[in-house]
Amino acid sequence: MSLERDRTVVVVVDVQGAFRKAIEGFDRLVGSIATLVQAAAVLEVPVIVSEQYPEKLGSTVPEIADHLDGVVPIEKLALSVVGADGFDLAGRDQVLLCGIEAHICVYQSAVELLGRGAEVQLVVDAVGSRSSLNRETAIARLGSLGVAPTTVEMSMFELLGRAGTPEFKAVQKLVI
Repeated sequence: MSLERDRTVVVVVDVQGAFRKAIEGFDRLVGSIATLVQAAAVLEVPVIVSEQYPEKLGSTVPEIADHLDGVVPIEKLALSVVGADGFDLAGRDQVLLCGIEAHICVYQSAVELLGRGAEVQLVVDAVGSRSSLNRETAIARLGSLGVAPTTVEMSMFELLGRAGTPEFKAVQKLVI
C-alpha cells in the first residue's frame, strides 16, 4: 500500500504533558511527531489529534500543538480514538498513526481502524510507551495484524512522490 495524499490522514494519539517524564524517549518522540505534523501541513494532509482525559493528563504538548494550525484536539475517555465524539476520517482510508501509548491507545485505535477497512501505517519512530517492552510488543502485534511499519521520513517522502518541487524542498528542510 503506497500512501496517497488525497487518501491519507495523520492521527496523533494522546501526546500530552503528563506523559513527559513517563515515556521512554519522550523528547525524540515529540520531535518526530512535530516534524510529521509540519510535513502534513506542507502536503495538505489532514491531521487528527486526540487527548485522553485532558483534565487529568493535560493538553497536547506545545512542541506539537504549536504546529497544529487550527486543528482542535478531540477529547476522549475511550482508549481508542475511533470511538471518540468527533472522530471522522472524512472519507480517507489511509492512516499514518502515531502517539502514546503504543500498547494501549495507539494499539486499540489501529485495531478499530483496521476493522473499519482503513489501511494503517504505524510511524514507529513516533510511538512510545512507558517501557520499551510494551512499545516493541505493540509494534510486533500490530504488524501481525497487517499494520505496516513506517518512519516519519519514509512516510513524508512517500507522500511527496517526487523531488524538484517547492513541497519537496519545504519537507526536505524539516529533516536536514
